[in-house]
Amino acid sequence: MGDGPALGQLKRAHPEVTFTGAKTGEELACHMAAADVFVLPSLTDTFGVVLLEAMACGVPVAAYPVAGPNFLITEGVNGALDNDIQAAALRALTVSPEICRDFASDFSWDACTRQFFRNLALQ
Repeated sequence: MGDGPALGQLKRAHPEVTFTGAKTGEELACHMAAADVFVLPSLTDTFGVVLLEAMACGVPVAAYPVAGPNFLITEGVNGALDNDIQAAALRALTVSPEICRDFASDFSWDACTRQFFRNLALQ
């Protein structure tokens, strides 16, 4: 899913892959929830909201062991990290969708608001 400057090149290089283009709203959630694993092939993503979106849909994540994914992914719990992204994806397939959803709920707007108010009370 998604678009970007490399989309044309990727389509030509991988005609066996279905590139859906950008999705939003309910259509995005339906596409995400239909996945077995979400692969983040970025070495530079600093947080990765998309990782939380995938987990909220019950989809485990495979990513490189870099800043954002290192913060959000616990090996074997909600995904897998590896410099070999295919190996990470294969390991992520064994992760529980329910645990992924539970983890993501800790980052919901309600959870973030409660944390914000708790932090205010500490000052």
